[in-house]
Amino acid sequence: MSESDCPKLHIAMFPWVAYGHFIPFLHLSNKLAEKGHKISFLVPKGVQSTLENMNRYPNSIQFFPLLLPQVDGLPPGAETTSVVPMNQQKYLAFAVDQTRDQVEDILQVLKPDMVFYDFWFWIPDLARRLGISPIFYVVVSSMAQWLNTKEVTKETTVEEVMKMPPGYPSSAVKLKPEEAPLELFAAEDFGSGLSFRQRIRKSRLESDAIAFRTCRELEGPFLEHGAKTFGRPVLLSGPCLPETNTQQLEDKWVNWLSQFEPGSVVFCSFGSQSELQKDEFQELVLGFESCGQPFLVALKPPQGCSTVEEALPEGFQERVKGRGLVYGRWVPQELLLHQPNIGCFVNHCGYGTMWEFLLTDCQIVLIPENLDQILNTRLLVNELKVGVEVERGKNRQVSKESLSEAIKLVMDKENETANMLRANRTKLKQTLSDRDLQEEYVNNFIQALQDLVKK
Repeated sequence: MSESDCPKLHIAMFPWVAYGHFIPFLHLSNKLAEKGHKISFLVPKGVQSTLENMNRYPNSIQFFPLLLPQVDGLPPGAETTSVVPMNQQKYLAFAVDQTRDQVEDILQVLKPDMVFYDFWFWIPDLARRLGISPIFYVVVSSMAQWLNTKEVTKETTVEEVMKMPPGYPSSAVKLKPEEAPLELFAAEDFGSGLSFRQRIRKSRLESDAIAFRTCRELEGPFLEHGAKTFGRPVLLSGPCLPETNTQQLEDKWVNWLSQFEPGSVVFCSFGSQSELQKDEFQELVLGFESCGQPFLVALKPPQGCSTVEEALPEGFQERVKGRGLVYGRWVPQELLLHQPNIGCFVNHCGYGTMWEFLLTDCQIVLIPENLDQILNTRLLVNELKVGVEVERGKNRQVSKESLSEAIKLVMDKENETANMLRANRTKLKQTLSDRDLQEEYVNNFIQALQDLVKK
Protein backbone atom coordinates (compact mmCIF):
# COMPACT_ATOMS: atom_id res chain seq x y z
CA MET A 1 0.00 0.00 0.00
CA SER A 2 1.40 3.39 -0.97
CA GLU A 3 1.70 6.26 1.47
CA SER A 4 -1.23 8.09 -0.16
CA ASP A 5 -3.47 5.00 0.26
CA CYS A 6 -2.78 4.62 4.01
CA PRO A 7 -5.56 5.84 6.31
CA LYS A 8 -4.90 9.30 7.74
CA LEU A 9 -4.59 9.61 11.49
CA HIS A 10 -6.09 12.18 13.83
CA ILE A 11 -3.69 12.77 16.75
CA ALA A 12 -4.16 14.93 19.84
CA MET A 13 -1.04 16.47 21.41
CA PHE A 14 -0.95 17.37 25.12
CA PRO A 15 2.60 18.19 26.32
CA TRP A 16 3.95 19.32 29.69
CA VAL A 17 3.66 23.10 29.99
CA ALA A 18 7.27 24.02 29.15
CA TYR A 19 8.56 25.40 25.87
CA GLY A 20 11.14 22.61 25.84
CA HIS A 21 8.13 20.27 25.46
CA PHE A 22 5.70 22.42 23.42
CA ILE A 23 8.25 22.95 20.65
CA PRO A 24 9.31 19.32 20.00
CA PHE A 25 5.65 18.24 20.15
CA LEU A 26 4.95 20.91 17.53
CA HIS A 27 7.94 19.88 15.40
CA LEU A 28 6.49 16.35 15.35
CA SER A 29 3.05 17.77 14.55
CA ASN A 30 4.48 19.61 11.55
CA LYS A 31 6.12 16.40 10.28
CA LEU A 32 2.85 14.47 10.64
CA ALA A 33 0.75 17.25 9.08
CA GLU A 34 3.13 17.35 6.13
CA LYS A 35 2.09 13.73 5.46
CA GLY A 36 -1.60 14.63 5.55
CA HIS A 37 -2.46 13.73 9.15
CA LYS A 38 -4.67 15.87 11.38
CA ILE A 39 -3.38 17.31 14.65
CA SER A 40 -5.33 18.76 17.60
CA PHE A 41 -2.94 20.53 19.97
CA LEU A 42 -4.01 21.23 23.58
CA VAL A 43 -2.21 24.18 25.21
CA PRO A 44 -2.82 26.81 27.89
CA LYS A 45 -4.67 29.73 26.32
CA GLY A 46 -1.83 32.24 26.65
CA VAL A 47 0.66 29.98 24.86
CA GLN A 48 -1.31 29.61 21.64
CA SER A 49 -0.21 32.86 19.97
CA THR A 50 3.49 32.02 20.42
CA LEU A 51 3.16 28.52 19.00
CA GLU A 52 1.04 29.63 16.05
CA ASN A 53 4.16 31.26 14.59
CA MET A 54 5.75 27.79 14.37
CA ASN A 55 2.70 26.06 12.90
CA ARG A 56 3.63 25.35 9.28
CA TYR A 57 0.32 23.63 8.45
CA PRO A 58 -2.52 25.72 9.97
CA ASN A 59 -5.10 23.83 7.90
CA SER A 60 -4.05 20.55 9.50
CA ILE A 61 -2.90 21.62 12.99
CA GLN A 62 -5.53 23.22 15.19
CA PHE A 63 -4.94 24.57 18.70
CA PHE A 64 -7.42 23.99 21.51
CA PRO A 65 -6.83 26.42 24.42
CA LEU A 66 -7.20 25.31 28.02
CA LEU A 67 -8.13 27.72 30.82
CA LEU A 68 -5.89 27.03 33.80
CA PRO A 69 -7.55 27.72 37.16
CA GLN A 70 -5.82 29.83 39.76
CA VAL A 71 -4.46 27.55 42.50
CA ASP A 72 -2.82 28.45 45.80
CA GLY A 73 0.95 28.88 45.45
CA LEU A 74 0.93 29.62 41.72
CA PRO A 75 1.76 33.16 40.54
CA PRO A 76 -1.35 34.83 39.04
CA GLY A 77 -1.70 34.15 35.32
CA ALA A 78 1.20 31.66 35.21
CA GLU A 79 0.78 29.04 32.48
CA THR A 80 4.29 27.73 31.76
CA THR A 81 7.49 26.81 33.57
CA SER A 82 9.27 29.82 32.04
CA VAL A 83 7.58 32.10 34.61
CA VAL A 84 7.37 29.65 37.51
CA PRO A 85 10.38 28.86 39.75
CA MET A 86 11.30 25.18 40.03
CA ASN A 87 10.04 24.94 43.61
CA GLN A 88 6.58 26.16 42.54
CA GLN A 89 6.11 23.98 39.46
CA LYS A 90 4.14 21.42 41.47
CA TYR A 91 1.38 24.03 41.65
CA LEU A 92 1.52 24.45 37.89
CA ALA A 93 1.19 20.68 37.43
CA PHE A 94 -1.78 20.67 39.80
CA ALA A 95 -3.41 23.55 37.89
CA VAL A 96 -3.20 21.64 34.61
CA ASP A 97 -4.56 18.53 36.35
CA GLN A 98 -7.66 20.62 37.12
CA THR A 99 -8.33 20.98 33.38
CA ARG A 100 -9.17 17.27 33.14
CA ASP A 101 -12.86 17.96 32.46
CA GLN A 102 -11.95 20.46 29.72
CA VAL A 103 -9.60 17.92 28.15
CA GLU A 104 -12.23 15.17 28.32
CA ASP A 105 -14.85 17.43 26.67
CA ILE A 106 -12.43 18.30 23.85
CA LEU A 107 -11.38 14.69 23.23
CA GLN A 108 -14.96 13.45 23.40
CA VAL A 109 -15.96 15.83 20.60
CA LEU A 110 -12.81 15.35 18.49
CA LYS A 111 -12.53 11.57 18.87
CA PRO A 112 -8.86 11.38 17.76
CA ASP A 113 -7.22 8.03 17.10
CA MET A 114 -4.56 8.64 19.74
CA VAL A 115 -3.26 11.24 22.18
CA PHE A 116 0.43 11.99 22.74
CA TYR A 117 1.22 13.16 26.29
CA ASP A 118 4.02 13.12 28.86
CA PHE A 119 3.40 14.38 32.43
CA TRP A 120 -0.36 13.80 32.54
CA PHE A 121 -0.70 10.45 34.36
CA TRP A 122 -4.50 10.64 34.15
CA ILE A 123 -4.57 10.68 30.33
CA PRO A 124 -4.33 6.87 29.75
CA ASP A 125 -7.46 6.10 31.78
CA LEU A 126 -9.42 9.00 30.27
CA ALA A 127 -8.29 8.17 26.72
CA ARG A 128 -9.14 4.47 26.91
CA ARG A 129 -12.67 5.22 28.16
CA LEU A 130 -13.12 7.28 24.98
CA GLY A 131 -11.60 4.63 22.70
CA ILE A 132 -8.39 6.66 22.19
CA SER A 133 -4.89 5.15 22.29
CA PRO A 134 -2.53 6.87 24.83
CA ILE A 135 1.06 7.31 23.59
CA PHE A 136 3.77 8.45 26.02
CA TYR A 137 6.03 10.79 24.01
CA VAL A 138 9.53 11.34 25.45
CA VAL A 139 11.22 14.55 24.31
CA VAL A 140 14.27 14.12 26.52
CA SER A 141 17.02 11.51 26.54
CA SER A 142 16.01 7.85 26.36
CA MET A 143 19.00 7.06 28.60
CA ALA A 144 17.34 8.32 31.77
CA GLN A 145 14.18 6.25 31.49
CA TRP A 146 15.67 3.20 33.24
CA LEU A 147 15.84 5.23 36.47
CA ASN A 148 12.04 5.35 36.51
CA THR A 149 11.74 1.57 36.26
CA LYS A 150 13.04 1.04 39.81
CA GLU A 151 10.90 0.98 42.92
CA VAL A 152 12.02 3.59 45.46
CA THR A 153 11.14 3.53 49.16
CA LYS A 154 12.34 5.52 52.15
CA GLU A 155 14.99 2.86 52.72
CA THR A 156 16.35 2.94 49.16
CA THR A 157 19.92 4.22 49.01
CA VAL A 158 21.43 6.46 46.37
CA GLU A 159 23.77 3.64 45.35
CA GLU A 160 20.85 1.25 44.80
CA VAL A 161 18.98 3.63 42.54
CA MET A 162 22.08 4.65 40.61
CA LYS A 163 23.22 1.07 40.00
CA MET A 164 23.07 0.26 36.30
CA PRO A 165 20.42 -2.35 35.45
CA PRO A 166 21.42 -5.68 33.88
CA GLY A 167 22.28 -5.23 30.22
CA TYR A 168 22.73 -1.46 30.39
CA PRO A 169 24.87 -0.80 27.31
CA SER A 170 27.54 1.59 28.57
CA SER A 171 29.52 2.23 31.73
CA ALA A 172 30.61 5.57 30.23
CA VAL A 173 27.10 7.07 30.13
CA LYS A 174 26.09 7.23 33.77
CA LEU A 175 25.68 9.49 36.78
CA LYS A 176 28.02 9.78 39.73
CA PRO A 177 26.43 9.29 43.18
CA GLU A 178 26.79 13.01 43.97
CA GLU A 179 24.80 13.78 40.81
CA ALA A 180 21.75 11.76 41.87
CA PRO A 181 18.71 13.90 41.03
CA LEU A 182 16.70 14.84 44.08
CA GLU A 183 13.40 14.28 42.25
CA LEU A 184 14.11 10.52 42.19
CA PHE A 185 13.92 10.43 45.98
CA ALA A 186 11.58 13.36 46.71
CA ALA A 187 8.34 12.03 48.15
CA GLU A 188 6.67 15.42 48.22
CA ASP A 189 3.54 16.02 46.22
CA PHE A 190 4.18 17.26 42.68
CA GLY A 191 0.47 17.89 42.16
CA SER A 192 -2.53 15.60 42.75
CA GLY A 193 -0.81 13.53 45.44
CA LEU A 194 1.96 12.08 43.28
CA SER A 195 5.68 12.80 43.46
CA PHE A 196 7.50 13.94 40.33
CA ARG A 197 8.88 10.45 39.81
CA GLN A 198 5.54 8.74 40.38
CA ARG A 199 3.95 11.02 37.81
CA ILE A 200 6.43 10.06 35.10
CA ARG A 201 6.40 6.38 36.03
CA LYS A 202 2.60 6.10 36.03
CA SER A 203 2.36 8.02 32.74
CA ARG A 204 4.79 5.62 31.08
CA LEU A 205 3.52 2.36 32.58
CA GLU A 206 -0.10 2.96 31.53
CA SER A 207 0.63 3.95 27.92
CA ASP A 208 -0.05 1.79 24.86
CA ALA A 209 3.39 2.63 23.48
CA ILE A 210 6.44 4.77 24.27
CA ALA A 211 7.63 7.11 21.53
CA PHE A 212 11.04 8.77 21.59
CA ARG A 213 12.23 11.87 19.79
CA THR A 214 15.54 10.37 18.78
CA CYS A 215 17.26 8.00 16.38
CA ARG A 216 19.36 4.83 16.56
CA GLU A 217 22.35 6.65 15.08
CA LEU A 218 22.62 8.63 18.32
CA GLU A 219 21.14 6.43 21.08
CA GLY A 220 20.82 2.99 19.46
CA PRO A 221 22.10 0.69 22.26
CA PHE A 222 20.10 2.59 24.91
CA LEU A 223 16.91 2.31 22.87
CA GLU A 224 17.44 -1.43 22.42
CA HIS A 225 17.90 -1.80 26.16
CA GLY A 226 14.75 0.24 26.79
CA ALA A 227 12.70 -1.88 24.40
CA LYS A 228 13.57 -4.94 26.51
CA THR A 229 12.91 -3.13 29.80
CA PHE A 230 9.69 -1.16 29.35
CA GLY A 231 7.31 -3.90 28.26
CA ARG A 232 5.74 -1.56 25.72
CA PRO A 233 6.28 -1.02 21.99
CA VAL A 234 9.07 1.54 21.48
CA LEU A 235 8.59 3.90 18.52
CA LEU A 236 11.15 6.36 17.13
CA SER A 237 10.08 9.61 15.49
CA GLY A 238 13.66 10.51 14.59
CA PRO A 239 14.98 13.89 15.76
CA CYS A 240 12.09 15.74 14.01
CA LEU A 241 14.33 18.67 13.19
CA PRO A 242 12.62 21.88 12.10
CA GLU A 243 12.99 23.18 8.59
CA THR A 244 16.07 25.32 7.95
CA ASN A 245 15.45 28.73 9.48
CA THR A 246 15.18 31.31 6.72
CA GLN A 247 15.26 34.24 9.14
CA GLN A 248 18.23 36.57 8.99
CA LEU A 249 20.33 37.42 12.01
CA GLU A 250 19.74 40.99 13.12
CA ASP A 251 22.31 43.57 12.00
CA LYS A 252 23.35 44.30 15.60
CA TRP A 253 24.63 40.73 15.98
CA VAL A 254 26.16 40.53 12.51
CA ASN A 255 27.96 43.85 13.00
CA TRP A 256 29.35 42.89 16.41
CA LEU A 257 30.48 39.41 15.31
CA SER A 258 32.05 40.68 12.07
CA GLN A 259 34.83 42.36 14.08
CA PHE A 260 36.36 38.92 14.70
CA GLU A 261 37.92 36.11 12.70
CA PRO A 262 35.71 33.27 11.38
CA GLY A 263 35.32 30.50 13.96
CA SER A 264 36.96 32.53 16.74
CA VAL A 265 34.02 33.66 18.93
CA VAL A 266 32.90 31.65 21.96
CA PHE A 267 29.11 31.73 22.44
CA CYS A 268 27.44 30.74 25.72
CA SER A 269 23.74 30.24 26.41
CA PHE A 270 22.09 28.20 29.18
CA GLY A 271 18.42 28.57 28.29
CA SER A 272 15.41 30.00 30.08
CA GLN A 273 15.32 27.55 33.02
CA SER A 274 18.86 28.16 34.30
CA GLU A 275 19.13 30.16 37.53
CA LEU A 276 22.67 30.95 38.61
CA GLN A 277 23.80 32.35 41.93
CA LYS A 278 25.71 35.62 41.66
CA ASP A 279 29.03 34.02 42.60
CA GLU A 280 28.52 31.25 39.98
CA PHE A 281 27.69 33.86 37.35
CA GLN A 282 30.80 35.89 38.17
CA GLU A 283 33.06 32.83 38.11
CA LEU A 284 31.72 31.90 34.66
CA VAL A 285 32.23 35.31 33.08
CA LEU A 286 35.74 35.47 34.53
CA GLY A 287 36.40 32.12 32.83
CA PHE A 288 35.37 33.62 29.49
CA GLU A 289 37.57 36.62 30.15
CA SER A 290 40.62 34.44 30.78
CA CYS A 291 40.11 32.08 27.81
CA GLY A 292 41.68 34.64 25.46
CA GLN A 293 38.95 34.37 22.80
CA PRO A 294 36.26 36.92 21.87
CA PHE A 295 33.00 35.87 23.52
CA LEU A 296 29.24 36.43 23.58
CA VAL A 297 27.58 35.27 26.81
CA ALA A 298 23.76 35.22 26.94
CA LEU A 299 22.62 34.50 30.49
CA LYS A 300 19.67 35.53 32.62
CA PRO A 301 20.53 37.92 35.47
CA PRO A 302 21.59 35.80 38.47
CA GLN A 303 19.41 35.47 41.54
CA GLY A 304 19.01 38.73 43.41
CA CYS A 305 19.98 40.90 40.42
CA SER A 306 17.68 42.70 37.99
CA THR A 307 20.31 43.06 35.24
CA VAL A 308 23.46 41.21 34.21
CA GLU A 309 25.40 44.48 34.28
CA GLU A 310 24.98 44.93 38.03
CA ALA A 311 26.19 41.34 38.60
CA LEU A 312 29.44 41.63 36.63
CA PRO A 313 32.75 41.52 38.56
CA GLU A 314 34.39 44.86 39.33
CA GLY A 315 36.34 46.21 36.34
CA PHE A 316 35.15 43.38 34.08
CA GLN A 317 33.52 45.54 31.41
CA GLU A 318 36.59 47.75 31.04
CA ARG A 319 38.91 44.77 30.76
CA VAL A 320 36.90 42.97 28.04
CA LYS A 321 35.71 46.03 26.15
CA GLY A 322 35.76 45.35 22.42
CA ARG A 323 36.29 41.61 22.95
CA GLY A 324 33.47 40.32 25.13
CA LEU A 325 29.75 40.95 25.50
CA VAL A 326 27.47 39.72 28.30
CA TYR A 327 23.81 39.97 27.35
CA GLY A 328 20.89 39.43 29.73
CA ARG A 329 17.94 39.04 27.37
CA TRP A 330 16.72 36.51 24.82
CA VAL A 331 19.02 35.82 21.85
CA PRO A 332 18.32 33.96 18.57
CA GLN A 333 20.39 30.94 19.62
CA GLU A 334 19.87 28.78 16.52
CA LEU A 335 20.74 31.63 14.14
CA LEU A 336 23.81 32.55 16.17
CA LEU A 337 25.06 28.95 16.13
CA HIS A 338 25.13 29.05 12.33
CA GLN A 339 26.92 32.40 12.18
CA PRO A 340 30.39 31.64 10.72
CA ASN A 341 32.36 33.75 13.21
CA ILE A 342 31.14 31.63 16.15
CA GLY A 343 33.45 28.66 16.66
CA CYS A 344 32.63 27.33 20.12
CA PHE A 345 29.35 26.84 22.01
CA VAL A 346 29.27 26.55 25.82
CA ASN A 347 25.94 25.24 27.12
CA HIS A 348 24.05 22.96 29.53
CA CYS A 349 23.32 20.25 26.93
CA GLY A 350 19.54 20.37 27.15
CA TYR A 351 17.99 17.90 24.72
CA GLY A 352 16.50 20.48 22.33
CA THR A 353 19.70 22.52 22.28
CA MET A 354 21.71 19.35 21.71
CA TRP A 355 19.97 18.74 18.37
CA GLU A 356 20.60 22.36 17.38
CA PHE A 357 24.34 22.31 18.00
CA LEU A 358 24.89 18.85 16.48
CA LEU A 359 23.93 20.39 13.14
CA THR A 360 26.51 23.19 13.35
CA ASP A 361 30.29 23.42 12.92
CA CYS A 362 30.93 24.71 16.47
CA GLN A 363 33.24 23.07 18.97
CA ILE A 364 31.25 22.00 22.03
CA VAL A 365 31.94 22.69 25.74
CA LEU A 366 29.33 21.32 28.17
CA ILE A 367 28.35 22.27 31.73
CA PRO A 368 25.34 20.03 32.50
CA GLU A 369 23.13 20.66 35.53
CA ASN A 370 20.23 18.22 35.74
CA LEU A 371 19.73 14.50 35.14
CA ASP A 372 18.99 14.60 31.41
CA GLN A 373 21.69 17.15 30.67
CA ILE A 374 24.31 15.07 32.49
CA LEU A 375 23.42 11.90 30.58
CA ASN A 376 23.29 13.77 27.26
CA THR A 377 26.74 15.15 28.04
CA ARG A 378 28.21 11.76 28.96
CA LEU A 379 26.88 10.31 25.69
CA LEU A 380 28.43 13.08 23.59
CA VAL A 381 31.70 13.33 25.54
CA ASN A 382 32.47 9.77 26.65
CA GLU A 383 30.72 7.64 24.02
CA LEU A 384 30.59 9.68 20.81
CA LYS A 385 33.57 11.94 21.60
CA VAL A 386 32.25 15.12 19.98
CA GLY A 387 32.70 17.60 22.87
CA VAL A 388 34.25 18.16 26.30
CA GLU A 389 32.70 18.46 29.75
CA VAL A 390 33.96 21.13 32.12
CA GLU A 391 35.42 19.57 35.27
CA ARG A 392 33.68 20.48 38.51
CA GLY A 393 35.36 20.96 41.85
CA LYS A 394 34.11 20.75 45.41
CA ASN A 395 30.31 20.92 45.73
CA ARG A 396 30.12 20.57 41.93
CA GLN A 397 31.30 24.14 41.45
CA VAL A 398 32.68 25.25 38.07
CA SER A 399 35.85 27.34 38.41
CA LYS A 400 36.98 30.01 35.98
CA GLU A 401 40.17 27.99 35.47
CA SER A 402 38.36 24.77 34.47
CA LEU A 403 36.06 26.61 32.06
CA SER A 404 38.93 28.54 30.50
CA GLU A 405 41.00 25.35 30.09
CA ALA A 406 38.14 23.53 28.35
CA ILE A 407 37.61 26.40 25.90
CA LYS A 408 41.32 26.72 25.17
CA LEU A 409 41.52 22.97 24.51
CA VAL A 410 38.77 22.81 21.89
CA MET A 411 39.81 26.08 20.22
CA ASP A 412 43.44 25.04 19.76
CA LYS A 413 43.72 24.12 16.07
CA GLU A 414 47.01 22.34 16.67
CA ASN A 415 45.63 20.14 19.44
CA GLU A 416 45.12 16.48 18.50
CA THR A 417 42.12 16.04 20.81
CA ALA A 418 40.41 19.16 19.46
CA ASN A 419 40.86 17.95 15.89
CA MET A 420 39.53 14.50 16.80
CA LEU A 421 36.41 16.09 18.35
CA ARG A 422 35.91 18.23 15.25
CA ALA A 423 36.20 15.24 12.90
CA ASN A 424 33.80 13.10 14.94
CA ARG A 425 31.27 15.91 15.14
CA THR A 426 31.46 16.60 11.40
CA LYS A 427 30.77 12.94 10.67
CA LEU A 428 27.80 12.85 13.06
CA LYS A 429 26.41 16.07 11.57
CA GLN A 430 26.50 14.54 8.09
CA THR A 431 24.55 11.53 9.34
CA LEU A 432 21.89 13.46 11.27
CA SER A 433 21.31 16.05 8.55
CA ASP A 434 20.61 13.40 5.91
CA ARG A 435 17.12 14.25 4.61
CA ASP A 436 16.47 10.70 3.44
CA LEU A 437 17.24 9.35 6.91
CA GLN A 438 14.86 11.82 8.56
CA GLU A 439 12.15 10.98 6.04
CA GLU A 440 12.57 7.26 6.66
CA TYR A 441 12.13 7.72 10.41
CA VAL A 442 8.94 9.74 10.00
CA ASN A 443 7.45 7.26 7.52
CA ASN A 444 8.27 4.26 9.73
CA PHE A 445 6.89 6.12 12.76
CA ILE A 446 3.58 6.78 11.00
CA GLN A 447 3.36 3.14 9.89
CA ALA A 448 3.89 2.00 13.49
CA LEU A 449 1.12 4.34 14.69
CA GLN A 450 -1.25 3.03 12.00
CA ASP A 451 -0.46 -0.54 13.08
CA LEU A 452 -1.33 0.36 16.68
CA VAL A 453 -4.69 1.80 15.64
CA LYS A 454 -5.55 -1.41 13.75
CA LYS A 455 -5.05 -3.61 16.83
